Amino acid sequence: MKTPRWFLKRSIIAYLLVPFSWIYNLFSVIVFKFRKRHEYVSRRPIVCFGNILSGGVGKTPIVRQVAKFLDAPVVMRGYKKTNETDNIGDEAKMLSADGLQVHVGSRKSNLILLNKQKSNTPIVMDDGFQNSSIKKDISVLVFDEGIGFGNGFLLPAGPMREKKNATMRADAILVIKRKKAAKDFYLPTNIPVFYANNKENMPFKSNTSVIAFAGIGYPQKFFNNISANVIKKRAFPDHYQYTDEDINTLLKLAKKHNAKLLTTEKDWVRLPDWAKSEIQFSALSTEIEDNFYTWLENKLKG
Repeated sequence: MKTPRWFLKRSIIAYLLVPFSWIYNLFSVIVFKFRKRHEYVSRRPIVCFGNILSGGVGKTPIVRQVAKFLDAPVVMRGYKKTNETDNIGDEAKMLSADGLQVHVGSRKSNLILLNKQKSNTPIVMDDGFQNSSIKKDISVLVFDEGIGFGNGFLLPAGPMREKKNATMRADAILVIKRKKAAKDFYLPTNIPVFYANNKENMPFKSNTSVIAFAGIGYPQKFFNNISANVIKKRAFPDHYQYTDEDINTLLKLAKKHNAKLLTTEKDWVRLPDWAKSEIQFSALSTEIEDNFYTWLENKLKG
């Protein structure tokens, strides 16, 4: 689904949904405590990258960089598996295209299999901060500085999976820098906070006319970072599976305006094979500050 407008700014709809967020929170706490009783302890260190917002904060590019640094396999759920993504999900396909070893499905089952291997390297877990059935050796929360805590409400009144004090369970926080930080975005002072920068690498020159489209949690982030001449924008629901009709409509629109079609890497892997030669994607590069890697290595040694 598309990210609701009230997730970023409080509105009458958000306030009307607050009572439902109380029910959601109660259910989440019960599930968390129940799963904790059956916690799986891995032989190999587990480094978990999670968030307390519902999607769209840019966690997967962080996972990609850290998994490369550690030469570690990645375990993830593999959301929205389709034929176009080889039935492993768009994020998993993106990571595996970079040469990473990606294990999709039940995290616990995959961890059991990985622990049977002779390797002692760490395992990187994409998401799972709220999954108390697996013990993490290191938990890192990822935030987008421009989104912050959104409107500050729990689901479905806002984007929050947990209350803000859940940050206290993290060993560190990684913040993706933006030109402008969200209001009321304050982080705990007793937890290490590190920063990362994202850069959209355009396949076109800056004066090229493009029609940009994206089916991600917060498509406006992508649109705002395009350096080319954007003449049209089209936003689709997160993890949207494009149909031939969708692509043909976009191609006709591009032809009408004598423009190129541009999307995100995550969207591009979900396109039908025949459409990939017609559409370019912006490759997102992520640079994490060196201090984080030093902290991570010391934490793993400890």
